[in-house]
Amino acid sequence: MAPSTVPTVTLNNGVEIPQLGFGVFQVPDDRTTAAVTAALETGYRSIDTAAIYGNETGVGRALAASGLPREELFVTTKLWNADQGYDATLRAFDTSLAKLGLDHVDLYLIHWPAPARDLYRDSWRALERLAQEGRIRAAGVSNFQPGHLRRLLDSATLTPAVNQIELHPGLTQADLRTFHTEHEIATEAWSPLAQGAVLDHPAVGAIATAYGKSPAQVVIRWHLQLGNIVIPKSVTPARIRQNFDVFDFALTEEEMRTVTSLDRGLRTGPHPDELN
Repeated sequence: MAPSTVPTVTLNNGVEIPQLGFGVFQVPDDRTTAAVTAALETGYRSIDTAAIYGNETGVGRALAASGLPREELFVTTKLWNADQGYDATLRAFDTSLAKLGLDHVDLYLIHWPAPARDLYRDSWRALERLAQEGRIRAAGVSNFQPGHLRRLLDSATLTPAVNQIELHPGLTQADLRTFHTEHEIATEAWSPLAQGAVLDHPAVGAIATAYGKSPAQVVIRWHLQLGNIVIPKSVTPARIRQNFDVFDFALTEEEMRTVTSLDRGLRTGPHPDELN
């Protein structure tokens, strides 16, 4: 296994998360073990899954077979909307833990606010309990808008450590990132490459050519320099390695501004106010 060279982000409770991780969204369970194994061999140590992905078992198999010490790994999974509510969250967490074959996860997220269900505050109380019991090292949310976060913070004893949101050059989420900074919530980007939609832009291509890198590497580098935690996904070993090879160059301030200027409100996934 390659040693990890990834910088870390220190969360608001002192826990460190690798800034570059590996996502397994839409990877079938029977292909997940091979993909995660390739990622671990490349040097990734942070793996991001979710109950709804149906591949926690595949992730767990790869982690067990890796021979890596548990303390070197950072594992994230997420609570699905149908399992929200205090008691249901605790049961769902136990199910995820069993599938992963672990005795704790490093980060547990409420996957969507599902505002019409109005259960995310009850779910959060369950996460606070899991954190208190040491079964999760950090508690966070995903796809929460400022309004959802404010409402959560009104009754919470624990501030979310992370909000994992759709974020890429086509959707830079500047206002939400500012809110996160003000409340010491780390920003984590899913769909960091907009499922490829931003990679064919001439401006990205020109920067890539200048550094002898791929457009995807330029966009991942942009995320890292913004301070985002980023979790690109791929099932192709060569692409998995390429996405990791982003620590030997840096974008200039002007190049950063050029990539940021591609924001056009492009969502590849649902709007968090509307998914219930």
